[in-house]
Amino acid sequence: MKLTIVGGGGFRVPQVFEAVSSEDAPVRIDELALFDVSHSRLAIIRSVIDRMSETSAHVPTITVTEDLAEALRGADFVFAAVRIGGTAGRVVDERTALELGVLGQETVGPGGISYALRTIPFMVNLAHVVREVAPDAWVINFTNPAGMVTEAMRAVLGDRVVGICDTPIGLMRRAVSAVGATPSSGPGAGGLHFDYVGLNHLGWLRSVQIDGVDQLPRLLADDRALTTIEEARLMGFDWVRALGALPNEYLYYYYFTREATERIRSAETTRGEFLDRQQGGFFSAPGHDPLDAWLRTRRERESSYMAESRQDGESRETSDVDGGGYQTVALELMAAIASDRPATMILNVRNGDLIPSLPADSVIEVGCVVDADGVHPWPIAPVRGEMLGLMTQVKSAEQLTIEAARTGSRELAWRAFAAHPLVDSVTVARRLLDGYQQRFTDLGRLLT
Repeated sequence: MKLTIVGGGGFRVPQVFEAVSSEDAPVRIDELALFDVSHSRLAIIRSVIDRMSETSAHVPTITVTEDLAEALRGADFVFAAVRIGGTAGRVVDERTALELGVLGQETVGPGGISYALRTIPFMVNLAHVVREVAPDAWVINFTNPAGMVTEAMRAVLGDRVVGICDTPIGLMRRAVSAVGATPSSGPGAGGLHFDYVGLNHLGWLRSVQIDGVDQLPRLLADDRALTTIEEARLMGFDWVRALGALPNEYLYYYYFTREATERIRSAETTRGEFLDRQQGGFFSAPGHDPLDAWLRTRRERESSYMAESRQDGESRETSDVDGGGYQTVALELMAAIASDRPATMILNVRNGDLIPSLPADSVIEVGCVVDADGVHPWPIAPVRGEMLGLMTQVKSAEQLTIEAARTGSRELAWRAFAAHPLVDSVTVARRLLDGYQQRFTDLGRLLT
């Protein structure tokens, strides 16, 4: 079985290799093809993987290439995790917004729209190449903003592209652990059933049923149990109780916009600047032991994740990063399809009639069962009130963004910025577009 990673020179690629080469990997990968446009990054990541191979239980054949068609040809699965513009682009995404007094974050708000505008054209082209040279492949998309990118790629690949994110499943697993109950059977088989609904980086866990009993009310009422839930600590026990649900951690930026914006603006560096400096240092001088350098950089990266949402000096707890990571989610998805081992996951998939107020072809994030026949979304409870309102407004901005990226329309891009709930002025929306166009030459050529 062949797995192709588009973005094979990415910093987190060794985590994927670590997962597929372990003794207990749920699916056997015989060939791992790494594609990237950067020869130097490919070489460094290959050196890290070579060191890992020395102690790995199973080492697939590894190929590296800067030829996209060659990398994709014969692939059974394609894992897409690219960053158009690199970490320097993320710095611009965040700083341009902050300078105009609005939230500057990688995927949420105007930074996410800018990121999508320059990413979607590449990803749609990738979808066309996949359809041409590997038509039977499944595409697992982790490229951010994952919901918008997956929705744009679906126009070419349909159900054979699925978006993933590790934060929702991590939230669900922490909630199950917090209630201390053990289901009598596996997920979806009468033992554990949950209701999670939203968009990528915007969703809520609304019930956790174990053997037919919803345990979420008990969890929300228990301070000690809530202490183990990172999302509850971020947003406050009173607020999650008022919601009657556990929000995805990224909702911090919507519920506490002023606080988040001020913390990011007052920090010495933005998250993008931190990663640009950190990863720039790693890729420019990995040292005599690239694996050791990679491990140190990875630990620092994980411990500082979403630092702006925590109180000064507060560090992440071990349970906060125990979800397994995006590579584990991707591997479970591949195993479910390739080996027909049904798995319960939270994925970015076509809405259909799950949320009637949203377009049928739009992408939402919900619980699913995955097997050899594909991805099957679970039925969900109706979505109403402020949850539906926020989803509707953000989805409108997303679809304007997708169309702007597809057509190159400056007017649609302006409307996309203005439609987003974190942009509070049409004038600011115009200034955002102007600012991004001035700083991104590629974006300027795109929207002509």
